[in-house]
Amino acid sequence: AVSMYNPYGWKAKIGLIVPSTNTINEPEFWQMAPPGVTIHSSRVLLLGKATDESYFKMASALDRAAEELATAEVDVVAYGCTSGSIICPLPQLLKQMSDKTNTPAVATAGAVVAALRALGVQRIALGTPYMDFVNQAEIEFLQTYGFKVTSMHGLQLGETQEERRGINRVPPETMFRLARHVDRPDAQAIFLSCTALATIDIIA
Repeated sequence: AVSMYNPYGWKAKIGLIVPSTNTINEPEFWQMAPPGVTIHSSRVLLLGKATDESYFKMASALDRAAEELATAEVDVVAYGCTSGSIICPLPQLLKQMSDKTNTPAVATAGAVVAALRALGVQRIALGTPYMDFVNQAEIEFLQTYGFKVTSMHGLQLGETQEERRGINRVPPETMFRLARHVDRPDAQAIFLSCTALATIDIIA
């Protein structure tokens, strides 16, 4: 009986892996977590100029991060990085984490697909903080899973590490304006992409 006991995470313990520069995802997870659910984090290092290679370096560090979370006996593990789980092969990321923790695994890109399907959405207006190569990869990813991007605008942030830190500082009011900017009559939903964007307070 004692081995099953946890004073705070008695419903579930979520293992969350975030890019090292992301300071938004963890606080928002805590805001959304119901009583009895706790969040336990690990980080993967994101340094230098943003390139495909930098995202794959983060993906290679998932083994270490997930192994750390396994020692916390988490019930599920999540990779909280939209662009990283779009550019790197999603099935591979999920297998890496699941193999190390022996739990179910989810990554942001897969959660986005599941959410859009649950809402019956096929046409999306897309707003991101990203540079063009990430934006294009995201459009292609969404198209692969059967969604049509009716409009897109990226803020062109993230080329340097300092710019990536800046994504955490984009005001929620800016995200409201970005949502209004990308919205189109034929879009069924607005998708504001990136777990480093503070959006909880303006979603409704």
